[in-house]
Amino acid sequence: MADTPFLFLIYVFDLFGTMAFAVTGAFKAIEHKSDIVGILILSIITGIAGGTIRDIVIGRFPPNSIIDPLYIGISTASGMVLFFLYPHLKKHWNLFLKFDAIGLGVFSITGATFAYQIFGLNFLAIAVAGILTAAGGGILRDVFVNEIPFVFVKELYVAASFVGILSFYVIMLVQIPLYLASIVGILITTVLRMVAMKYNWNLPRAREKI
Repeated sequence: MADTPFLFLIYVFDLFGTMAFAVTGAFKAIEHKSDIVGILILSIITGIAGGTIRDIVIGRFPPNSIIDPLYIGISTASGMVLFFLYPHLKKHWNLFLKFDAIGLGVFSITGATFAYQIFGLNFLAIAVAGILTAAGGGILRDVFVNEIPFVFVKELYVAASFVGILSFYVIMLVQIPLYLASIVGILITTVLRMVAMKYNWNLPRAREKI
């Protein structure tokens, strides 16, 4: 359903998303006083978990993260870079948040695109694959450091992912080229997440007992 150059672009996006999320895993591990082994493990888990879960759910087995060493290699390299550069970056918490937002945008749409390649314009498959890819690594990252996952408590997160995926789907419905739909979806998700962080936009929560 897509030509070879575009599939390569999606592959590059997927690797970039892996790097972005691996950086957030390294940040979290360092903030929780992990040693170098803990930093690398959390980098790898955060970088590849979402894509691995996506591949298993949509029937791509073995997952890309298992058969392509670049995924683990990039995650490991990201952890090593953060290990050495953290003293210069520890005051830049916004860097963590920006990488998380970029990873969210990229993984939302690469996940949606992988599902589209297999199931066509099946919205449920596209949405599930996109959200699993975007949220899976971050959830495991936060659980491993004994925190409530970002997904459940922070500004628009899964909602931003869903809006980007929905935009991707609608654009595909009107037969706009796949590469444009993907780029627009990534931008919408990332920008919405960053704006939500800046202005502290949150979804409604249950009211506490007075």
